[in-house]
Amino acid sequence: MSTEFDLGALLAERGAERYELHAKYLNPQLPRMLHTIGFDKVYERAEGAHFFDADGNDHLDMLAGFGVMGLGRHHPVVRKALHDVLDLDLADLTRFDCQPLPGLLAERLLTHSPHLDRVFFGNSGTEAVETALKFARYATGRPRILYCDHAFHGLTTGSLSVNGESGFRDGFAPLLPDTAVPLGDLDALARELKKGDVAALIVEPIQGKGVHEAPPGYLRAAQELLRAHKALLIADEVQTGLGRTGDFYAYQHEDGVEPDLVCVAKALSGGYVPVGATLGKEWIFKKVYSSMDRVLVHSASFGANAQAMACGLAVLSVMENEQIVAGVRTTGELLKSRLTALVDRYELLADVRGRGLMIGIEFGRPSSLKLRSRWTMLQTARKGLFAQMVVVPLLQKHRILTQVSGDHLEVIKLIPPLVLDGADVDRFVEAFTAVMDDAHGGGGLMWDFGKTLIKQAVANR
Repeated sequence: MSTEFDLGALLAERGAERYELHAKYLNPQLPRMLHTIGFDKVYERAEGAHFFDADGNDHLDMLAGFGVMGLGRHHPVVRKALHDVLDLDLADLTRFDCQPLPGLLAERLLTHSPHLDRVFFGNSGTEAVETALKFARYATGRPRILYCDHAFHGLTTGSLSVNGESGFRDGFAPLLPDTAVPLGDLDALARELKKGDVAALIVEPIQGKGVHEAPPGYLRAAQELLRAHKALLIADEVQTGLGRTGDFYAYQHEDGVEPDLVCVAKALSGGYVPVGATLGKEWIFKKVYSSMDRVLVHSASFGANAQAMACGLAVLSVMENEQIVAGVRTTGELLKSRLTALVDRYELLADVRGRGLMIGIEFGRPSSLKLRSRWTMLQTARKGLFAQMVVVPLLQKHRILTQVSGDHLEVIKLIPPLVLDGADVDRFVEAFTAVMDDAHGGGGLMWDFGKTLIKQAVANR
């Protein structure tokens, strides 16, 4: 028997056990949930914005791995960069030298980040947020961070302390003594700042949960209030950054906004090697790393590894050379405008909102009696079931992967790969229209599935 490790042979031998292995050794609720809603697919390969199953059927990806696959799957430039860095046999992660790739990626990233000066590289979005929280506290000498209701900044303990969703927080106390304020409420922000112990406000320019954008002028006004009270503005661009909203960062849609710290991750990885980055102003970094004794006061064992840095450099090169941001702006406007045109056509469709290729589709209470009674039945069982009823036929009948924007929300969030094209837009709109026609027809498999969801929701109470 060969002693060599053959990954292809292992997958050929054991790949069919994927759901059983997960149920036995990992999160047991994930395969259970996937089986229940019919998402237990087997995808054999992927390319760009598409998955392919064993029969060669094409599935359109409108989720991008929750935003990780910004350039789609297996972009050839990123793939080549990863092969190249492996073939170079670099002396990586010695911890006691300065390799060139981290400096080169920081330099390239900062060219897209006016008013920011330095970068810390970690391994994920939540780690980028943790870094920002630590740096803000140390730089200001204050303990408290403000965050917005319904925010999502990660699930490690510090990030969880600024998570605005109780479903994620419950059972994990004690957390850090941070405080929620409503997104857009400047008076609430001012009241908290007057207490004198606030280090920073952390905010998503567009919240991932529900796809709610900060009101026009809010970020700049908040920045002015924060500076007046010697507190910092942290922009969490983990999901919205790197072109997602039609600018390199979402905060750049508002003139005059200059965050003190910015968190990025997800798409910077190219979909291959996890990487997170916290960008900040010079004085903040110099205060944290104030002497040689503090050289390792904040670090990450795998931070700035060569593979991650190579992928990040390749991603930024593709974004620049292929004009990804401009393409997102065009494709996003097309997708949003076509979906918005359907709002008046379907009484169950309440709103379409967002920027670029981050779009929220919200469903609401219909006006007709027959549909209203069915809607009320779903809402009574569990809020969010109708959105799930839309997601399932999009995959089962039309081979399009989407997901609800958060628990107990009647919102589908579209965050497809940034390389989505006009044909993909046509395909999604046509499929969504067909699903809406079915829902408004009042019968068929969609409402039968709704009954199944109701039974399960009631059983789980």
